[in-house]
Amino acid sequence: MAVSESSRNALLPSFLYAAPAAASPFAAAASVGGRTVAAPSAAAAARPAIWARAPSEPGRRIEMYSPAFYAACTAGGVASCGLTHMTVTPLDLVKCNMQIDPAKYKSITSGFGVLLKEQGPKGFFRGWVPTLLGYSAQGACKFGFYEFFKKYYSDIAGPEYAAKYKTLIYLAGSASAELIADIALCPMEAVKVRVQTQPGFARGLSDGLPKFVKAEGYSGLYKGIVPLWGRQIPYTMMKFASFETVVEMIYKYAIPAPKNECSKNLQLGVSFAGGYIAGVFCAIVSHPADNLVSFLNNAKGATVGDAVKKIGLVGLFTRGLPLRIVMIGTLTGAQWGIYDAFKVMVGLPTTGGAAPTPAATKA
Repeated sequence: MAVSESSRNALLPSFLYAAPAAASPFAAAASVGGRTVAAPSAAAAARPAIWARAPSEPGRRIEMYSPAFYAACTAGGVASCGLTHMTVTPLDLVKCNMQIDPAKYKSITSGFGVLLKEQGPKGFFRGWVPTLLGYSAQGACKFGFYEFFKKYYSDIAGPEYAAKYKTLIYLAGSASAELIADIALCPMEAVKVRVQTQPGFARGLSDGLPKFVKAEGYSGLYKGIVPLWGRQIPYTMMKFASFETVVEMIYKYAIPAPKNECSKNLQLGVSFAGGYIAGVFCAIVSHPADNLVSFLNNAKGATVGDAVKKIGLVGLFTRGLPLRIVMIGTLTGAQWGIYDAFKVMVGLPTTGGAAPTPAATKA
């Protein structure tokens, strides 16, 4: 089936990821990685395309916004979110218990002490399976759909407005992606919280999920979806928009060389630093809803009103916050580092670092 020129152009949002035309490695024959690359034919040159060249494999190419691009971003999201959340399971376990029973788990150090005394070292990783599965599914949707919606909304806005209102595009794209991602996460999050905060309820996912469904039905797995959206959507909006902004500022003010002249290791270091800073903001913005999610998934039949009455308005904003800042800052930094490392590995550029360039207007 023939593809129209307008449809082909819609696949290529040059105002988000385009490099300067003069720097294109396909403009003429050139030496790349010690090999001579011939210029494309005139017909091929007439077709607009954006390619990301793998640092270690000069001949390997992935077309931006092709199915392979979205598949790579989805796989990177799985590795990024699933592994990092599983790694910080001990911190998450203490945090959840501090939110549910602050009289018993009074501080971070005492919380670890109580868990070690009552459950032993193995207890620190209770609930790691639903954590791994749930956040792997969430990461796939979060990063994959973010890249999709960022392009989709920028196409709607057009080159000039996409460049002018890039932060709004980051916010809208991340919110849309997280709305979908939380549907994948919610059942595993419900089981995880119940396993972690009710000793004796279950050993993990294999026996915890059937018990949960028997007690509250399948609909109970989504009882916390609205508070989860309330926690995760602002979190993800802050995570992506602040990351893109911070990384752009680092390359603009802190690093003397343009991003494309920096080593891949330096670029990945910038990704981690930008992610950590973004994570601090994420933790603060989403913390009240995080307390609500923990309370509702722990107490059968509880409502948001019950949670506010029990925890208190101030408690919603402050209970467990210092630990969550440490956890989310580290988590978000590691996620962006892993995600961008995966992109580099498959031949894609790291995320962020250059302000969108509006298309040239005709006189």
